[in-house]
Amino acid sequence: MTPDTLTPSATRPTRAELLAQIGAARQERGLTLTDLGAQLGADRVWLGAALQGQHPMPAPMAASLLGLLGLPESGAPVLTAFVSRGSFETLPPTDPTIYRLYEVLQVYGPTLKTLIHEEFGDGIMSAINFRLELGREAHPDGDRVTIKMAGKFLPYHWATPETK
Repeated sequence: MTPDTLTPSATRPTRAELLAQIGAARQERGLTLTDLGAQLGADRVWLGAALQGQHPMPAPMAASLLGLLGLPESGAPVLTAFVSRGSFETLPPTDPTIYRLYEVLQVYGPTLKTLIHEEFGDGIMSAINFRLELGREAHPDGDRVTIKMAGKFLPYHWATPETK
C-alpha cells in the first residue's frame, strides 16, 4: 500500500480526506496560500502544490499547519508521507485555468524544447531542482499573469559500464 492510499482509520485520515479538511479550514479562516506561507515560512507556490498532494511536508511544518488550522495532529504522518506527483484525473485537464496552461505547453512546448537545446545542449529542465513564481503585471488591456519557471539544466548522459 502506498502512502497516497493510506486506509482511513479513527486516528488517521486518507490524504484526500485530510487535504479536503485543510481546504475547508483555510476557507473558514479566510487564509490564502500567501498568508499560510508567511506563517509557516514556506514559499506559497510550493505550499500550494503540497496542499494539492504534490509534495510531502517536513514534520515541523505539517504540525504547525495542522495547529494553525485547528486540525488533529494525527494527520501529520499523512502530510509527511511520500507522494505520487504529477497526476491528472483526466487528460486533457478540464478545469479552464489548468487547461489553458496545458494549451500553452501544447503550443509553445516544442519551441521551448528547441530553445533549451540551442542554448544549453541536449538535455532537460529539471522539475526536481525547481522554482516557480507567480506574479501580476499591469497592462492597459488588462492585468497579465506572469509565471517564471527556473529549473536546473540536466544534460543527457549515456552511461556505459566503463563510465558508470
